[in-house]
Amino acid sequence: MLRAPMPSLLNTVKDLDRLRRIVSVLVRHGFGEIVQRTGLGSLVPKSRKSESGVGRGERLKRALVELGPSFIKLGQIASTRPDILPADIVTELKTLQDEVPPEPWEVVQPLLEGELGGPVEEIFESFDNVPLASASIAQVHRARLKTAEGDVREVVVKVQRPQVREIIELDLDLLYWFAHAIERSIPEMRMYQPVKLVGEFDRAISAELDFVAEADHADRFRENFKSHRSVRFPQVYREASSRRVLVLEFFDGLKLGDAIANHGFDGEVVAKVAIDIIIQQIFEDGFFHADPHPGNLFIMGTPSSPVIAMFDLGLVGHLTPKLRDQTIDLMVAAVREDYRGIADALWAIGSPSRRVDREAFEAEVTIVAQKYLGKKLKDIELSALLKDLVDGARRFDVEVPSGFLMMGKALMTVEGIGKEIYPDLDIFNEVRPYFLRLIQQRYSPERVTQDVIRGVLRLSNAASDAPLQIQEILEDARRGTFRVQVQERSLREAADRLGRRLFSGLVVSAGLIGGCLLLAADKRWTGWALLIGSGSYAMMHSTLVYWLNRRDRVERD
Repeated sequence: MLRAPMPSLLNTVKDLDRLRRIVSVLVRHGFGEIVQRTGLGSLVPKSRKSESGVGRGERLKRALVELGPSFIKLGQIASTRPDILPADIVTELKTLQDEVPPEPWEVVQPLLEGELGGPVEEIFESFDNVPLASASIAQVHRARLKTAEGDVREVVVKVQRPQVREIIELDLDLLYWFAHAIERSIPEMRMYQPVKLVGEFDRAISAELDFVAEADHADRFRENFKSHRSVRFPQVYREASSRRVLVLEFFDGLKLGDAIANHGFDGEVVAKVAIDIIIQQIFEDGFFHADPHPGNLFIMGTPSSPVIAMFDLGLVGHLTPKLRDQTIDLMVAAVREDYRGIADALWAIGSPSRRVDREAFEAEVTIVAQKYLGKKLKDIELSALLKDLVDGARRFDVEVPSGFLMMGKALMTVEGIGKEIYPDLDIFNEVRPYFLRLIQQRYSPERVTQDVIRGVLRLSNAASDAPLQIQEILEDARRGTFRVQVQERSLREAADRLGRRLFSGLVVSAGLIGGCLLLAADKRWTGWALLIGSGSYAMMHSTLVYWLNRRDRVERD
């Protein structure tokens, strides 16, 4: 569903009522100034009052909830960007819950049968019309599936809501238009990158709307953890699934809090298993569940050997091998309390959008790291350390990849769960063996040999291509078509300044020459007037040029 960042005005206002509704809700929750400055104030009655005495984060959360599922999802995505949004807003957005009333069976049944190509009774032995759960995009029903082998399997059926795609597409068009309007009309809001934030929401919501992608994610997790006995991911029944219907293995498990409070499961054991799972997903596989909150997992197995079942796999994160290595460098430097190493790793992870004072950057990272690393390891909150480091990078306009931010949110979620059920959880002590093993693997003979071979192949390809590229350059030079293009951002300003000076020089020269000719023709008054005027103009121009040059030097310094 990813679209061009700026929709046409015709597409944006095709549902003016929806636009008016959005603007009205924003004004009522105290964001009237933004509405006025984007030129949409005319859509709202002048007498409308806004709420007061409530923090901006709480007001924004209320507005998103009132605007419905698309905006709730947007808020959830925005809560993963502490590098862009202020802390008070991020804190409030993290509490958004994606819960809406279910669609009636009379509405769901035609969609389900249309996607599966037959009556429900032919595909399922039984189907519970009352959903187990309901969210903004889909609702989940329990059923018993007839398989091709003649077996009957306990399954859950995830059915996409009718018209949800069309509703989200309309809201996305409006969101893109509104984000562009904010960046264009309110310069101080550009630092929050509203267009980029809507683009991330577009990608995330598009992935969640494609149930085939979620099925692929489940299969990949199952493959990655096929030898791991402490975690389970649902089997996908593709013969009964489509882009809008997903049939998955049913897990008969317990909610996390219930398992520990009422069924004898040990919080310490469960917390360490959860850390083990997320560390493998992030640092070994580079493919992780981006939203591992308690609602997306069950506890199975026995108290002595717990098994964590993970589901709702539509939103996942990815780390490239290079980003994984850089993140491991950051973690190892943190364990060693190597502040310069932390700064170097964070610099390698990010991308500076302007020239940065490295000494000031390292000093900022050191101040942040000392806040945490002076404590005992078990008292260090790894997720909080990562968040503050990202905030520090943001202050220097160092952009951090979205994959790293999603990883930080996943770690923050799992660490929060772990410390809630086992307050003495020492996450640094738990992850240290993984990092040591991963570093050994990075510098193992097999890995080094692969890197050397890859480098030699790239060098060989470059060497084989070089003669042809040099020949093309020489041929262009022989034909006179060889050009070197240099981009100078201040070139237009310099050319404009040179033109004004050349014009002034011509005016003064013409005046001096004319004055001299008039004096030679014995027209003294006219000649002296022209000479004095030209001299005065030259003096004023020189004074102005001197003052402007001095101002530019002061601004550069």
